[in-house]
Amino acid sequence: MLLLITGLFALFLLIGLPVAFALALAAIPVFVATGTMPPTVALQKMVTATQSFPLLAVPFFILAGNLMNATGITDRLVRFARLLTGWLAGGLGQVSIVLSFMMGGISGSAVADASMEARILGPSMIAQGYSKASTAAILAFGSIITATIPPSIGLILFGFINEVSIGQLFLGGLIPGILLTLVLMGTLALVARGRGWRADTEVPSTRALWDAFVESIWALAFPVILIVGFRFGFFTATEAGVFLVFYALFIGTVIYRDLTWRKLGAALAESVSDIGMIMLLIMMAAVLGYAVTIERAPQEITEWVTSLTDDPRMILVLVVILLIVTGMFLEGAANILLVTPIVLPVLVNAGYDPVHMGILIVLLINFGGLTPPVGVIMFTVCGILDVRTGAFTRASVPFFVAMLVFLVLLAAMPWLSLVLPRALM
Repeated sequence: MLLLITGLFALFLLIGLPVAFALALAAIPVFVATGTMPPTVALQKMVTATQSFPLLAVPFFILAGNLMNATGITDRLVRFARLLTGWLAGGLGQVSIVLSFMMGGISGSAVADASMEARILGPSMIAQGYSKASTAAILAFGSIITATIPPSIGLILFGFINEVSIGQLFLGGLIPGILLTLVLMGTLALVARGRGWRADTEVPSTRALWDAFVESIWALAFPVILIVGFRFGFFTATEAGVFLVFYALFIGTVIYRDLTWRKLGAALAESVSDIGMIMLLIMMAAVLGYAVTIERAPQEITEWVTSLTDDPRMILVLVVILLIVTGMFLEGAANILLVTPIVLPVLVNAGYDPVHMGILIVLLINFGGLTPPVGVIMFTVCGILDVRTGAFTRASVPFFVAMLVFLVLLAAMPWLSLVLPRALM
């Protein structure tokens, strides 16, 4: 039955069926063919999947991020990032990486960040002599940083579906996010020197840097407020989302005064679209998740993996390979909802901390989105910049290697993800 479910799911994806519907339809054999489960249970699972107070954090964070973008905060962050790193080797490329770090506290999504930067910085990078493929690679790999910085939608979904503290996940992602930013910046500096990519700006004055920082402080404070709130128990993840919506409205109407009724309507419309997509995935994944649970998939996969090896390191390697492969074919949210409830028990039984694994898993799933044949982040950037996937893959090699080194370090050094949660929570 598990093989049949997997085969149907793969078939539905190959014929171009939307992922959400492929998830639900693949579960049909369990509810119909076996004769042991009424089809009405599937409808009940769809409804009950949405009846969760912690899950309310997702729509509120999405709305808060879109409201922040509508206030013109993105333009201010671009100016600050340009002054901060535009004078380094690789100029605008460095700006895009630092911008991804700062935008992590706003967009919460690697795909959203990659799409935004491809439109804002992509044309300027190409005009300065970067090839289209190199531009796409830099922007796509930089967007992965967003997956680790609060309020990462991936970490919220992982915490919700696997019952792991979202506050600890947010804290745990900060050091890996900073380290990944430095790794990508260092890699870009080496590539830039070899290819002759010049700096974008002169070294700025202290005054100019300070003015740009002050102008961007309201956005930069976004993730800090989250961390402080979780640390001192001011709010849960859902309450934090509500607070940040009002925070974004306050910035847009009182501080910057850029939030017009038209921009508010556009932010609401975009939020409804994003929330609808994620909620549909959650509902359909709940149906398939229930089906594979009935068929004892987590237990059977655990038994199969442990029959191959009882070495925790080899178990982690097998799971890493699985997550990279599934990341090539599935959108990040669907991957988290479908795959992580199956693999996390395997890793926890092997002795790994769920917070550490949460950070690593979300990064791996997003990393899969950078690779052919169906990497979502790769296709998003390549589609906007009109780049062939073959050219993108060749231009990505230095960043691919750097990303693999970083992931190995993160897997081998749990303290990178655990030092802040253990010290502050």
